[in-house]
Amino acid sequence: MGKTAFMFPGQGAQYIGMGKDFYEKEKTAGEIFDMAGSITGLDLPAICFTENDKLSITEYTQIAMLTVEVAILKVLEEKGIHPDVAAGLSLGEYGAIVACGAMRAQEAFAIVRRRGIYMQEAVPKGGAMAAVMGLPGEVIEEVCKSMPGIVSIANYNCPGQIVITGEADAVKEAGETLKEKGAKRVIPLNVSGPFHSPMLTGAGERLKKDLEKVQINEFAIPYIANLTADYVTKPGPVRELLEKQVSSPVKWQQSVEKMLADGVDTFVEIGPGRTLGSFVKKINKEVQVLNVDKYEDLAKCLEVLANA
Repeated sequence: MGKTAFMFPGQGAQYIGMGKDFYEKEKTAGEIFDMAGSITGLDLPAICFTENDKLSITEYTQIAMLTVEVAILKVLEEKGIHPDVAAGLSLGEYGAIVACGAMRAQEAFAIVRRRGIYMQEAVPKGGAMAAVMGLPGEVIEEVCKSMPGIVSIANYNCPGQIVITGEADAVKEAGETLKEKGAKRVIPLNVSGPFHSPMLTGAGERLKKDLEKVQINEFAIPYIANLTADYVTKPGPVRELLEKQVSSPVKWQQSVEKMLADGVDTFVEIGPGRTLGSFVKKINKEVQVLNVDKYEDLAKCLEVLANA
């Protein structure tokens, strides 16, 4: 029998109305929203469910996303669904750490609220990101290193899709060079800063001080870290991994490949959107991908996993 992985998406997948049906129909989900709101002092139902400008601002996006992810996670757990391994993209790594039992939801909400603020405040003027389509990582790495400004890889998403990050001029110049090298497309991303760039090292350093106060528990299951694309099974390295993750590339493709090699054949994306599931399918078309975003997704997921 194969293994099941829970996956948690990162910033960019958010949308107005996310988690609303779970909040209204599942008492457990409502309690998670209340808990997150109590800890952060934010009206998270208002931020997640009603038209507003906050949801697209990093300091609010991150805590809103995590609240929805943990709310759905706790509903799945309540119904007896548990994974063999967990992973999350960027912000989603915190959802994975909650899923593996290493961090209580309360502490995850508090630290992600601070993370969002630090990243928002650290965003330098003139930062940018762009998705590069159709070139291998080695070529992109070489081009980034040859640029006079700061530009580097932010995300290894899946075959043929890598995101670059850094100073706006350097990202633009790198994009032009990558097109000359054969990139099918270079798409500027609508983001508020150069995330997962060395330009955000300061945010990671601020986060480190808060992480030192967070209790990291023993693991029920392993998770895969963005920084290393390898299993984490003990509390020891968690704080440093989360600190460095802010300014380092997210090795998502490598993380999925690691899980595939370990026998994972069912991937469940928990939270807004279907981005991670689409990445998994581009890495391996044969595996089963489930999404639990809308409440109607829950019944299908439960049916499939109950029969697994």
